[in-house]
Amino acid sequence: MINNIKENIIANIEIYQQYPLKIITLIVDIAIVIFVAYHILKIFKESRAWQLIKGIALLIIATWLSDLLNLHILNYILSAVMNWGVILLIIIFQPEIRRALEQLGTNKFTKLFGMDKDIATKTKEDIYKVAIAATELAKNRIGALIVIERDIQIKDIISTGVELNSEVSPQLLVNIFVPNTPLHDGAVVISGNKIVAAACMLPLASDSDIAKELGTRHRAAIGISKESDSIAVVVSEETGKISVAKDGTLIADVREDVLKKILISNIVTKRFPEKEDEQKNVFNSIKEFFVSIKNKQGKQVKNNNDNN
Repeated sequence: MINNIKENIIANIEIYQQYPLKIITLIVDIAIVIFVAYHILKIFKESRAWQLIKGIALLIIATWLSDLLNLHILNYILSAVMNWGVILLIIIFQPEIRRALEQLGTNKFTKLFGMDKDIATKTKEDIYKVAIAATELAKNRIGALIVIERDIQIKDIISTGVELNSEVSPQLLVNIFVPNTPLHDGAVVISGNKIVAAACMLPLASDSDIAKELGTRHRAAIGISKESDSIAVVVSEETGKISVAKDGTLIADVREDVLKKILISNIVTKRFPEKEDEQKNVFNSIKEFFVSIKNKQGKQVKNNNDNN
């Protein structure tokens, strides 16, 4: 068995020496296997099967050691157990295998390997959720201040609040600003498609920057938009109107559809203008790369045949 392994290794080395470009496909092959194995182990680690995985790994190591140390009886028993390993795996991991196959047959397959939606699409969905929450808050005249971080980080502002690090949802945003709750006073900060913190303290703009009838929330919204490129959404508890602060200016009394357009234009369109073109260019580059490899390999084979 060992001799066969050595012969296979030597044969493969000779092939790679003869066709060096095959090393690239080998690297890609290994990378894909490692990527898939990592995410499969991640799935199992989050389930009750993780302890069983460790037990199976221990069994494999014990079988290998018994063969290495010439423990024939123990090796025979462990090998017999290993022969039934595939059936045992199917029985033991039946729930996990079933879940994986269900995901394979649905549009959730990308989540199986962590390939979620691209950032631009996710950001657009989060904007819709913010707009829904702001509209609901405005209907009930509940004051709110939501800051959306862009390119300039505002970690100093985030550190003044209570860490949440949760998914963006209209229900959570509305609940945070319900009066007389622990987190309602202050601003919510959204960063990296997450609600990272609530009850954050923002810098206030000077009185000369805004109309006197506007309150502290509006002054805070203008203040953070002047000190960073963040965009702030404000809901007035007195009037129930929604305003947007960006680049030190306040756009007052906006409807839900206008709010979506402003946020998408400034957060998505300006930051990800060539997302689709970039994806097409990457795909075309990869395609051209493998076509060139195939052509070079064909030329090498032809040259070798001519030399022979």
